[in-house]
Amino acid sequence: MRCPHCSEDLPGKMCPECDVVVPLDGRYCMMCGAEFDEEQPEQDGELDMENRVLCPDGTCTGIIVDGRCTECGSSAAENESPS
Repeated sequence: MRCPHCSEDLPGKMCPECDVVVPLDGRYCMMCGAEFDEEQPEQDGELDMENRVLCPDGTCTGIIVDGRCTECGSSAAENESPS
């Protein structure tokens, strides 16, 4: 797995459901959404994974928090198609 910004190799693991390489610390597969069984420590302010809003860019893996994508920084309104 390579970083989309600097092309550096990132540590990864295989998804047991679809055999795609995902980030080592990932809790869910980015391709099929399978949840990994590993216990993760509870974090304060943890995101509500059931109600998260994915970046509408289509190529970005970020989520919308406070109106902006956590990865690419674009706003949700920038990526909406005109009516």
